[in-house]
Amino acid sequence: MSTISLNLFARPSTRPSARAHGRGFWAVALAFLAVMALGTLPSPLYPLYQQQDNFSTFTVTLIYAAYAAGIVITVFTVGHISDWHGRRRMLAPAVAVSALSASVFLFWPELPGLFVARVLSGLSVGVVTATATAWLAELHRAHRPEASPRRAQLVASTANLGGLGLGSLLAGLLAQYAPQPLRLPYAVLLIVLALALVGVLLSPDSRELPNPRPRYRTQRISVPAADRSRFYAALAGAFIAFSGLGLLAGLSGTFLAGTLHHPSRALAGTAIFLVFAAGVVVQLTTPSWSIRRSLATGMVGLLTGIGLLVLAAWLPTPSLAVFLVGGVLTGAGAGAMFKGTLGTVVAIASPESRAEALAGLFLAGYLALSVPVIGIGIALQQVSARVALLGFAVLVAVGALAVARRLLADPTPATAAPTTAARPMATAGR
Repeated sequence: MSTISLNLFARPSTRPSARAHGRGFWAVALAFLAVMALGTLPSPLYPLYQQQDNFSTFTVTLIYAAYAAGIVITVFTVGHISDWHGRRRMLAPAVAVSALSASVFLFWPELPGLFVARVLSGLSVGVVTATATAWLAELHRAHRPEASPRRAQLVASTANLGGLGLGSLLAGLLAQYAPQPLRLPYAVLLIVLALALVGVLLSPDSRELPNPRPRYRTQRISVPAADRSRFYAALAGAFIAFSGLGLLAGLSGTFLAGTLHHPSRALAGTAIFLVFAAGVVVQLTTPSWSIRRSLATGMVGLLTGIGLLVLAAWLPTPSLAVFLVGGVLTGAGAGAMFKGTLGTVVAIASPESRAEALAGLFLAGYLALSVPVIGIGIALQQVSARVALLGFAVLVAVGALAVARRLLADPTPATAAPTTAARPMATAGR
């Protein structure tokens, strides 16, 4: 999930060659993708960690909570200050912190190391999502000043969600078919992060810095006064959308191995990849959809997908095929629904407070990546995975129906929809 730069298309103060900006564009995209990939790299590996250190599923949820906490901390403390200090000056240290996280995973694959590495990964993600999204837009404009900004938007969206999907896929395949499953995936990604860091350091900084530099402040959250009830409904909608993604990214491996009796790490990684790939496809193929259409389609897709997940677990013979289809629909529905809530906030917030209003939306999404998963982890201490999944589905359905009337009753014009495309959906994997 990505905080939006306050001035995404600021004129660069220096103008190196167009070719240098083009190289920098792809270097930043690689860094964005690699940092996000580390967010989901551990997801298919948690059962292996559990076997090694003998900890419970609830401990897995606490590890994820540490990751989500790291994201929230940096989003609201430093995620927005590349506008003041420059893109490269913020992105390079964030990529270095991500590389440090991969190193901790690599050399300290025990429970304390998991907590440390996940916090570091979260801290990095909170900076990179905002800074890389803004920098990609500026580098693209400097490289191709006459071209549409849509290319930068598509690359940012693909690197964001695509990185989350590729991280789990890489880990699952290497864990299944290569030696050292708790080390090799991190070694591979560490190499990619190192190459990306070199590319970032060599990329031209395209941000014109303010003079004098503003006094430091944390990221503010603003509530649009004109339509507060609809704003709160959008926050609830974002929370619901991301809770589905968080559940699948965090616990799909547990459900596959335990409830569905498919312990393959490659399958677990592929299942998570399909969820995020569906979100990418929705983001890239529906730029002209109105906000109301995105919301309605997203709600139907999300509820249908979660319903299929429950059905897959409760069938007399649990069905892998139904589970995978449910995951894809959940990912696609979450993508469309979040796009609609994003467009809602953009439409009702005033331009001068839009970034701060969006900060509230992103906070709701980040909380949804942790709070429901922790709740499921607690529930699994008392009930079976099937019952916990059913309870989660009921809560999501009730929440979606509660916000649907407010979000859909007063649709914003369809012309507002393309605005949402400039703010790609972002999340963080478990």
